Amino acid sequence: MNDEIVELAERRPKTFGRRKVTPRACVADGKRHLRAFMSEVLEDLGFVTSECGSADELQATLANELPDLILLGIAADGIEPGKFLEILVREAFEGKVLAVGARESIIVKAVQQVGEEYGLAMLPPLTTPFAAETLRERVAMLLPEEPAPSPAVHVGEALHAGWLELWYQPKIDARTLVRSGAEALVRMRHPTWGVVPPAYFIPEAHDPHFRDLSEFVIERALRDWHYLLERQSQVDLSINLPASYLKEPQAVHDLCRHMPTHPAFGGLTIEIASEEAIRDLEFLTEIAREMRLHNIGLSIDNLGANWPELMDLARIPFINLKADRHFVTGSGSDRLKRTVCRHIVELAQGYGVRTVAEGVESRADLVAANELGFDLVQGFLFGKPMPLKKFARSALTRTVMDPA
Repeated sequence: MNDEIVELAERRPKTFGRRKVTPRACVADGKRHLRAFMSEVLEDLGFVTSECGSADELQATLANELPDLILLGIAADGIEPGKFLEILVREAFEGKVLAVGARESIIVKAVQQVGEEYGLAMLPPLTTPFAAETLRERVAMLLPEEPAPSPAVHVGEALHAGWLELWYQPKIDARTLVRSGAEALVRMRHPTWGVVPPAYFIPEAHDPHFRDLSEFVIERALRDWHYLLERQSQVDLSINLPASYLKEPQAVHDLCRHMPTHPAFGGLTIEIASEEAIRDLEFLTEIAREMRLHNIGLSIDNLGANWPELMDLARIPFINLKADRHFVTGSGSDRLKRTVCRHIVELAQGYGVRTVAEGVESRADLVAANELGFDLVQGFLFGKPMPLKKFARSALTRTVMDPA
């Protein structure tokens, strides 16, 4: 957009890009809300993202992070994109550049043309509004085949480095389809591999870091609850803990002591894997009363074909029984899955506790869950797990869930 760019383009050195296992993207846009939105979309596709609101920030990002993709937001005045292009040429950027702007925008076309003339690897521009699949098609060549690290990252390293965070998946009232809580799920945001699922960093039961991880989950969930409350999107949360952690000296006492005293606090639910919950049933029954006095409930997670082991008991310490996703997904057309789900619901009704169907992926699953009598449903039909800020916004804008 001026002679300086031409000069820089002619003398820029030949360099070789360093590809990562998971690609990095920098969203360069002057508007903060647009940067946040585009970053979330790219993260959903598997990118590690950063944001730049000015040319100076972009230059620092290029020096420190070496992104594979620059997503360039095109404002109406076109001033900032020109500065961004200058920086990209000056820093000899060899990654891809994707311009995003209004359809039929003259500025978008100009940025595209100038970028190509100066040797930048310009992808076909993305015009707004756009579908997520369209963006995926634009950046498909950058998406990794292996989204997770190998070997696995040790949880101690992740905790020490501050890479762990909690993502939230909504729980929905099966009859009204109103949001009725959320489950906190641990994710690792690795600086190289991006967002990594728990299978690659959750420690074995005997690992001493399991206690540290449990304490992280508790502290972060309560901190996130306050964050949601401040943004008028208060929601009751559930977290996953091993029963073995609750057996640690002072663990239950400390957990109860940390519960919020705010009148809006509706309680915290602790989900425990069914195998461990059944094995430690006597212990959990002992501590359940003390925990309920502090607004903490116990829930049995991923209950499936082992449901008969909860039969004929005088009482159970759980407020919820959650059916394993393996038996929920496809239960509308699979007789065996439907039978297991029906027994779980009947078992819960006999004890006077609620039921949760996890793994509702389709309308057919939802219909089946309703017919079987589940109280709450959870699954991709209503939303994937999402970062805290995105969940907070969705809680404000979608108080009534619509699977359509």
